[in-house]
Amino acid sequence: MRAVVIESYGGPEVLAICEVPAPEPGPDEVLVDVVASALNRADLLQRMGLYPGPSMEYEVPGLEFAGRVAVVGEAVGRWLVGDEVMAITSGGAHAGQAVVHADQAMAVPAGMSLADAGALPEVFITAWDALVLQGGLQPGGTALVHAGASGVGTAAIQLCRSMGAEVVVTASGPKCAACTELGASLAVDYATDDWLAAVRDHTGGRGVDVVLDVVGGDYLDRNVDALAVGGTIVQVGVMGGGKATFGLGKLLPKRATIVGTVLRGRSLDEKVAVSRAFADEVLPRFEEGMLRVVVDRRFDLDDIAAAHVHMEGNANVGKIALDVRSG
Repeated sequence: MRAVVIESYGGPEVLAICEVPAPEPGPDEVLVDVVASALNRADLLQRMGLYPGPSMEYEVPGLEFAGRVAVVGEAVGRWLVGDEVMAITSGGAHAGQAVVHADQAMAVPAGMSLADAGALPEVFITAWDALVLQGGLQPGGTALVHAGASGVGTAAIQLCRSMGAEVVVTASGPKCAACTELGASLAVDYATDDWLAAVRDHTGGRGVDVVLDVVGGDYLDRNVDALAVGGTIVQVGVMGGGKATFGLGKLLPKRATIVGTVLRGRSLDEKVAVSRAFADEVLPRFEEGMLRVVVDRRFDLDDIAAAHVHMEGNANVGKIALDVRSG
């Protein structure tokens, strides 16, 4: 099968399209003919040697995919050959075929193209898990989402709106309008405005219940200041740096919680559990028109290096999708 292979670590030029052996499904797995996938920040970090993927003969990146079931393991009863499915995976999604545990695969929402479904699982599960399962966000609550125009950010805005929670975001100036169109009640230009002051003013000094942060670095201290009493910071990335200094004493009167989380490193049982819960609780909202995948631009798999360059330019609003084969 054709696949993106990281031949060495470095810039986009280390990516190659190669013929590699197709994976073989185990008794509890399905083999999927991949139609679409998407690019995530983790793929860039893996390419640079900063975020190792699972051990495999050929290092194929990719954390999500959508396609049609090609082979069903002997113990699988959930799926049939030809079913349209999507899933998160620890790696290997930027390829013509991928294997996933049958219980981790999810049905593509009715009416959604495989091209869009390939860009859905990673960011929507990440955002929902962070906001609701880790952060405890409730209807009527308020969230602060950094990088609101990113893939995770555009998913988080819609998820908050769909559950009746308010969301404030930070983004660069030109992207703020896109965030408010998606449902953010306030979008603050982090480059020119004081987002902490804006959050305090918007909440009447109360603060927010949950902070979803992909930035890290010096944001941590201000994130604590932005919290309401009993609030939670959920750290899902460190784009702005992995080290931070903050006033530890601030946590005490706020009874605040800081949670770090990723999907890739979780056990199979954990991934199955979050995928099944997401399928039950969130996927129906796509069919109801409450949620949609925001795609900034699509690239053919052959143009994977250009897709990496585009993401590194930080100009995208939403997902960078990959067309692996014609749908």
